[in-house]
Amino acid sequence: MARITIRVDDALFRRLDARARDAGTPTATYCRDILDRHEGTDPTGYHARFDELHATGIQTLAILAASVGKRTPDILEQGLADARRLLRERGLLDPEQDRP
Repeated sequence: MARITIRVDDALFRRLDARARDAGTPTATYCRDILDRHEGTDPTGYHARFDELHATGIQTLAILAASVGKRTPDILEQGLADARRLLRERGLLDPEQDRP
C-alpha cells in the first residue's frame, strides 16, 4: 500500500479526529474514506449525491422553460439572457460559446 504524508492545520485535524472517533474508526481510515467518497469511488458518496441534485435541477428547469416558452416566449428569452449574464459574471460561461 502506498503512503502519503500531508500537513493540516490543528483545527482541521481536531475536526477530522473528532469525526473519526464519532464514527468509531482511526483518523487515517476516516480520511481514506473521505478521499474515496470525494474521488467518486463510493457509488453513494459525494459525486453521486451531486449528480442526482444536478439531474433533478436540470429536469425541473427544463419543464419550467418549456412551460414559460409556450406561454410567453419573450419572458423565456429574457430569463435566458439573464442566466447567460450571471454565468458570464461568475466566469462560468465560455465567451466563445456565449451566443444567444
